[in-house]
Amino acid sequence: MAATLAVVSFSCTGPLIGTSLVAINTDLWTPVVVMFGFSLSLALIFTMFAIFPSLMTGLPKSGGWLNSIKVVLGFLELGLSLKFLSTADLAYHWGILDREIFLAIWIVLAILLGVYLLGKIKFSHDSDLPYVSVPRLFIAGACFVFAFYLIPGLWGAPLKAVSALVPPLSTQDFVMGEGAGIAGATTSSTADTAKHAKRKYSDFLHIPHNIDGFFDYEEALAYAKEVKKPLFLDFTGHGCVNCREMEARVWSDPRVLKKLKEDYIVVSLYTDDKKALPEAEEFDSKILKRRVNTIGLKFQHLQAERFNTISQPYYVLLGLDEKELVSPPIGVEFDIDKYLAYLDQGLAEFAKKNK
Repeated sequence: MAATLAVVSFSCTGPLIGTSLVAINTDLWTPVVVMFGFSLSLALIFTMFAIFPSLMTGLPKSGGWLNSIKVVLGFLELGLSLKFLSTADLAYHWGILDREIFLAIWIVLAILLGVYLLGKIKFSHDSDLPYVSVPRLFIAGACFVFAFYLIPGLWGAPLKAVSALVPPLSTQDFVMGEGAGIAGATTSSTADTAKHAKRKYSDFLHIPHNIDGFFDYEEALAYAKEVKKPLFLDFTGHGCVNCREMEARVWSDPRVLKKLKEDYIVVSLYTDDKKALPEAEEFDSKILKRRVNTIGLKFQHLQAERFNTISQPYYVLLGLDEKELVSPPIGVEFDIDKYLAYLDQGLAEFAKKNK
């Protein structure tokens, strides 16, 4: 169980651990301390059970209640497994799990779980349910409320509460009403679409809230020099939950969105994209210690080499000389005022350099 837990949890802790391991080139103790903390947290619970077996014997005897818990966890596992499938779908651009399909499956699972908790569905190992307890009733009600909350998302509602878990709105085929304004490049005007099509990787990558940005560093830098605006580097990923949370909660603020659209040249660099690079663009990365043959690895190498980290989200403000306007860059920051202050500081520094 400990080995399984380590493997499963690594997908979420990978960016943190990866950042510490990159630092081994300049700092030996950071990776040691981080890896010790990671291993200690995983081992502690199993060590406690090994030292105090009475904790195990003190648990309630298994029965119908435990089977119900297993069924509930099974429903949750099915729902969360879609998140991992969605991440792979986005990274490899398979196009099999669009947002509306994802939400439809979640709605069905939530309704089925609620019906099960009310005793209307019974599996082979379930005990008879003579009455519905108060906890079961409340949990079933929560399942139905969650299902009804998701339904408007089928027509393009933002669903900010779960925006970090569901596929981006740009994957949705049908968006109605105001949601069309944030569906991404696919809902732009004909002129905008033609303009986006000329940009590298814009045929399969998107920036939320219809931000007119780039997906390649060199291309964005050349355009920034042309229009004399600072660069906003958004190191992101298809599987980055905090990236989607930042885009839904912070980027959606009108003040932040105005600055990103008007004052900066935004370039979103997807570090986990699996699209293959042309053979002529492949190279060996010393810092990643591997062959760079995908778009994601190309920008992961850039982030590791220039900024000594591979965590996402990671927001860097650069001047036309490719030097940081504000140091250090920031990552997850849900305080909108602090995020605005960071953007304003970058603009102030850019103005000083380009008087």
